[in-house]
Amino acid sequence: MQTYDVIIVGGGPCGLAAGIEAAKAGLSHLILEMGSLTESIRQYPRRMRFFSTAENIEIGGLPFAISDVKAGRDEALQYYRKAAAYYHLNFELFQEVWQVQKEGELFTVTTKAGAAYQAHKVIMATGYFTRPRWLNIPGENLPHVSHYYDEPFKYSFTNVVLIGGSNSAVEAALELYRHDVNITIVHRGDDFRSTVKYWLVPDVKNRVKEGRIKTAFNSCVTQVDEKSVTINNLKTGEETQLPADFVFVLTGYIPDAELLRRCGIELDAATQVPVYNKETFETTVPGLYVCGTVMAGIFTEKVFIENGREHAQAIIDHIVGREVHKVAELIQRI
Repeated sequence: MQTYDVIIVGGGPCGLAAGIEAAKAGLSHLILEMGSLTESIRQYPRRMRFFSTAENIEIGGLPFAISDVKAGRDEALQYYRKAAAYYHLNFELFQEVWQVQKEGELFTVTTKAGAAYQAHKVIMATGYFTRPRWLNIPGENLPHVSHYYDEPFKYSFTNVVLIGGSNSAVEAALELYRHDVNITIVHRGDDFRSTVKYWLVPDVKNRVKEGRIKTAFNSCVTQVDEKSVTINNLKTGEETQLPADFVFVLTGYIPDAELLRRCGIELDAATQVPVYNKETFETTVPGLYVCGTVMAGIFTEKVFIENGREHAQAIIDHIVGREVHKVAELIQRI
């Protein structure tokens, strides 16, 4: 069995950034990704545009040259693919990691399929997009319910209920409304979340005023049936039913805490944030690091590509014994 200098678990932008820094440092590396390259971005809505400008999601010093200021999903997929090819990154795709175990000075990384790999160091860059926040309500697993929104054309002239009040719900609602979909947004808060992209706020609020997008604020869905959902008003306690041919539960995602625990990583019980060194990103298991959004726990809005990509250089600096690149200020609020 080949022993790598470093194995990186996760082939998203932050995992690729770690692979690039390893390659630049002359380290043998392997990236293990449970899906396709940058699988999380591939699952984004097809017309999504990033909040950050293109230069803020670059990796490896490679310019992200586009005609617009903000990149779309397809442009990002092309960019990260070319970045991986440019640096000749070594990866195995569709290999879901099950566990990381340290035996002496070496780590053994095993996959769900039973494959095993060895390395001196391991970087966990698994992100959070594969783990939706479940509501744990009856009917949530019905076939017309999804935690991922894709594109609007399938849903034209149907009744769709969107659960959530942040960017993903607002973007989906606006796109669906423009494709002749009868939309209702159900959200626990009394308004959309303050983190909604600023250029979307006037658009969605005007559509709500016009009655083109319906809202049920201060409400939660308590049950999903084949053609309807039951909602509860959190202030009055009143229950009502809404027609629903399709339901999108767009309430966010969280890192795979069970995977991290199987790898020996300690997590804060309340926040699910891993215990790690704020400068080197090394966990309490020597030689095992966290990188990117996986380190955010439940605070997924605090770590993203723009600051998560910076972790890679600090980690590789520590592995090779260089002065660590200071990025603590980027995560001091976690």
